[in-house]
Amino acid sequence: MPLLNSYDIIFAGGGTAACIIAGRLAQADPSLKILIIEAGSHSLNLHHHVQPARYLNNLVQGHTFTHHNSVPSEALGGRSVCVPSGCCVGGGSAVNFMMYTRAPSSDYDDWEKLGNPGWGSGSLIPLAKKVETYQVPAGSPSVHGFTGPIKVSHGGRDTNIGKEFLETAAQYDKDRKTSPSADTNDFQTINVYGPWHKYIDSRTGKRSDTAHHFIYNLQNFNLEPSDSSNLHVLTNRRVVKVLFRNNCAIGVEYAAREDFNGKSPSQPPRIAYASRLVVISSGAFGSPAILERSGIGAARHVAEANVQQIVDLPGVGENYNDHNFCLSSYLASEDSDCLDGIFSGDEEAIKPHLKEWQEKGSGLLAHNSIDAGVKLRPTSEELEELGPSFRQVWKDVYVGAPDKPVAILCPIAGDLKNAGALTPSKLKTFGMAFYTTYPQAIGYSHITSGTNPWAPLRFDPRYLVDPADIAVLRWCYKRGRELARRMRSFRGEIPAAQPDFRPSPLISDVSIGTSQSVVNESTASVNPTASGPVPIDAPKIVYSKEDDRAIDDYIKATVGTTWHSLGTCAMKPRAAGGVVDSQLNVYGVENLKVADLSIVPLNVGANTNNTALVVGEKAFLLITEDLGISLESEQISKFGIRSLDI
Repeated sequence: MPLLNSYDIIFAGGGTAACIIAGRLAQADPSLKILIIEAGSHSLNLHHHVQPARYLNNLVQGHTFTHHNSVPSEALGGRSVCVPSGCCVGGGSAVNFMMYTRAPSSDYDDWEKLGNPGWGSGSLIPLAKKVETYQVPAGSPSVHGFTGPIKVSHGGRDTNIGKEFLETAAQYDKDRKTSPSADTNDFQTINVYGPWHKYIDSRTGKRSDTAHHFIYNLQNFNLEPSDSSNLHVLTNRRVVKVLFRNNCAIGVEYAAREDFNGKSPSQPPRIAYASRLVVISSGAFGSPAILERSGIGAARHVAEANVQQIVDLPGVGENYNDHNFCLSSYLASEDSDCLDGIFSGDEEAIKPHLKEWQEKGSGLLAHNSIDAGVKLRPTSEELEELGPSFRQVWKDVYVGAPDKPVAILCPIAGDLKNAGALTPSKLKTFGMAFYTTYPQAIGYSHITSGTNPWAPLRFDPRYLVDPADIAVLRWCYKRGRELARRMRSFRGEIPAAQPDFRPSPLISDVSIGTSQSVVNESTASVNPTASGPVPIDAPKIVYSKEDDRAIDDYIKATVGTTWHSLGTCAMKPRAAGGVVDSQLNVYGVENLKVADLSIVPLNVGANTNNTALVVGEKAFLLITEDLGISLESEQISKFGIRSLDI
């Protein structure tokens, strides 16, 4: 069956939030005709999506991602950074690290204080419960749900790397608590070392994403549009712009990548009409780009792309937020549970794990390499170590919000940066991954073409422009290194994945009346091989000013995205740079909403998938209210979605 000429609702993008909204709407009112236009491909039952441990190989190969390259940055030594975003049905939920990390409740309360009623923690925590089935024993019903579509578990194996991290932290860090049963994602807990759960179904060992649990499991859904389903998904197409009549959205233009292989489009964009609503849901990069190509944005940015402005909204594409990610890597003992072979994409290395995954839904293939972690806030002594550049940030962001972490630190059972390629392939590695939760970096993303939706964007995340962000990452590196070298599996540091701690320059030793030259060796020097860990009570490494500069240089050379882009269509008052109101309506037009992480007005102190789920659930309720769809007789927590054992 060909696509319809007109639908009731069109979604420009088929990512995490769009799948929730469209799937629930399709069940809430079967008379609705709904179209999702997604730039990427379907993800149904594809092994590189549903087998959790393959996520890194998928990222390295670039499958199902759009890559956004920033302008060169002086703060990064002239380096450009690449920020990938999910490009498939399910979006980030189908390709991310699957880390179950929830924002502190104060983050949502901060949104509400900006003038967004109904977006505080009291309204959003129930939606976070609604969307999940928490499969971890002893989960509290006050903060967790047990009947929702998205499954949360500890994954297919508890690795020795995660266990040793918790054991070491319990003995070494006396300023913080450690508990193997702690709930570190109850919207409040910080400074507790505990287990880190995953968006993995414990029954099947498969990734739990919104495509499989809101779209592909719909009754009568087909990959190709058909009469049997009221929801159609058109893949490998990108929305060019929204069409308006008297400032009311009436549809979209869309095109395929191959239409733009030459200097000019090979054919004009196709049109799909929407009689009731257009919802832009293309993420922090795609959503503002669609608005700007539609003539909604700052006059300068749309004019530079030869687009006629219809609404002056200077906030479009501004307020770009992310988290700043760094990693240090270490050699692990031969008996460690590491995912290096799986991460490499070596099918011979994957084979031994495949049978267990297929038959039991367990093992390292049902894993993401992250079993433990901590949401860090500094002690008073550590605040001094963070230095003067961080003091004002501490006062502005953290003092009044004791649930906000400064950073998140997790051990990785494998090497995310492929440092294994620098050493013999049979050696096992682990890493210490850390990121800033509320970096001061606020960037932008704007279009370079008014007609080609596949054209690169002009983008600057502004990483490390503020020295406070470097101070936090330096502090995290030191903490992670002290923990790593005390873990039982520690067998050395990988020099290429550590700062370059060089000896001080030659100096003259005049203390004995001579001009003999000596070398001042750094006590922070990298130890490339070790027979085992240092004792728990070993002295901390003492870092000189030169060593701190080496750490800073390493951070500047390696810092990257945490794949947590958000904020570019911010839900704020229009006068404050807002793009949408608290009902997600785009200012200045009608029948047009934005519903994805781009609407988030302030950063969240967590991996962003959980927030995307919450945004999707909230947007569904707002849209049903606008459309007059009654939900009174429905059990919203289970809402019409059948189980899909993929």
